[in-house]
Amino acid sequence: MSSLRSIIHLDLDAFFASVEQLDFPELRGTAVAVGSRSSRGVVAAASYEARSYGVRSAMPMRQALRLCPCLKVQSPRMERYQELSRAVFAIYARYTDLVEPLSLDEAFLDVTGSRRLWGEARDIAMRIRREVFVETTLVVSAGVAHNKFLAKLASDLDKPDGFTLVNSEGVEAFLAPLAVRKIWGVGEVMEKRLGQWGVRTIGELQALDRTTLSRIFGRQAELYYQLCRGRDDRVVVARRAALSVSQEQTFEEDIHSVDMLLKILLRLSEKVGFRLRKSGLQGRCVSLKLRYDDFSTLSRSRTLDAPLCGGMEIHRLGMELLKTTQAGQRPVRLIGIGVSDFQSPGSAQPSLFDEQEKKPELDGVLDEVWGRFGRKSLVRGTLLEQDEEKS
Repeated sequence: MSSLRSIIHLDLDAFFASVEQLDFPELRGTAVAVGSRSSRGVVAAASYEARSYGVRSAMPMRQALRLCPCLKVQSPRMERYQELSRAVFAIYARYTDLVEPLSLDEAFLDVTGSRRLWGEARDIAMRIRREVFVETTLVVSAGVAHNKFLAKLASDLDKPDGFTLVNSEGVEAFLAPLAVRKIWGVGEVMEKRLGQWGVRTIGELQALDRTTLSRIFGRQAELYYQLCRGRDDRVVVARRAALSVSQEQTFEEDIHSVDMLLKILLRLSEKVGFRLRKSGLQGRCVSLKLRYDDFSTLSRSRTLDAPLCGGMEIHRLGMELLKTTQAGQRPVRLIGIGVSDFQSPGSAQPSLFDEQEKKPELDGVLDEVWGRFGRKSLVRGTLLEQDEEKS
């Protein structure tokens, strides 16, 4: 038996849109987009029928509707997507404990240790695809290879309902004719930069020496030297817990007022804190996300010595991070706040100050009231003032 690892990358095709077509038969075979019809709405997912019109994820919904006037727009139903995602991941878990989720619809599986029981990786991938379809009617594309980079690249080569096996022999030749954009980490900006160097395919990137790669990629030159040759030694890391908890809001109209942003940030921070406590999580890293009116996006973060899960603490750090941006000077289109770097509950050193000790008690009251009567049943005064200003 080969000493190489056996890695499968599985990706549910047009997942959100496919779920809408599954639950609403009248949408099957039609162009569907999941997202908001609001003036600032964006496409979260598009069916392959919609993609034939040029509709893509992250595209402004107004642009999508211009490209495809017959587009059916469905509001996101995250609870339903999570339900089906859990069902699919339960199927993955039948074949290996080494499942690394990347999102609700995407995962790496290391089936190296499963081959003796279930056969070669290609056979396992085919069994999984068949079982996912029989049990959920969802379609999953698969890529099989001896490392994560090649497996993920392979799963995207024959979509939808695709299956691609990358043999360990002749990898460089296999990669050579593919567009350089297929390499992990090469986005639109880097693709254009590589084009200026006459590099449009992976083969042309393979032809560059390390010195030239350093001029293009800087410190990441060695990474791309290895990737364009199909080399990747990252291991599949089984993760069942969320990597972060966050909330964000896109505005119907750009916001110029810092005071208004702070009030919205408080509402989002409270939601993040509630979700953290509900999941029994505490995190050390607080991150702020901001998008200006020209769509440029930035993030700021701060890592603490002790983990937190309180909405007011998250908001206080968010305020400090907001001061490091151009909010108030440039119109803001979106704001978000998140917490990551989770720690075990109770691992932080207890506070010596009574004021700090009272915060968990207050959070507990909020959680109990919100859990029983909903988040609108108890609102901080500053947020109530914000709602009154809107009315």
